[in-house]
Amino acid sequence: MKIATTQLWVHDQDAALEFYTKKLGFEVREDVRLEEMPGFRWLTVAPPGQDDISIVLMSIPGEPMLTPDGQKEILNLVGKGFAGAVFLTTDDVYADYDRLAAAGVEFTDKPEQRPYGIDCGLRDPSGNTLRLTQLTDF
Repeated sequence: MKIATTQLWVHDQDAALEFYTKKLGFEVREDVRLEEMPGFRWLTVAPPGQDDISIVLMSIPGEPMLTPDGQKEILNLVGKGFAGAVFLTTDDVYADYDRLAAAGVEFTDKPEQRPYGIDCGLRDPSGNTLRLTQLTDF
């Protein structure tokens, strides 16, 4: 058994797509709309060269799946960074931090030495938390 995909709730799939592809450098794996499900879009992205996993950038559904109050609750939680996190690894956290900051990525903290490596936090346009880590041997 292996993980194939994971999902992040996003406020706007087009804004999320631009962030993950233009700023993080991910590639689109699937972008499918279904006629029988108006408004539904299956949108997945992943880092180039990592073919065995992808992230679903899922729009927060309305009725009949969620009531308006339920949809509003999820939108608020996502915006606060409490609806999940993605952990990314890199060989050079400082270079990636500089490149992403120059591209306008919002960081929640700068790279900092931790027991497991050098780590920093960032957010996507919906507020989802991402961690970028350069792992060290421990």
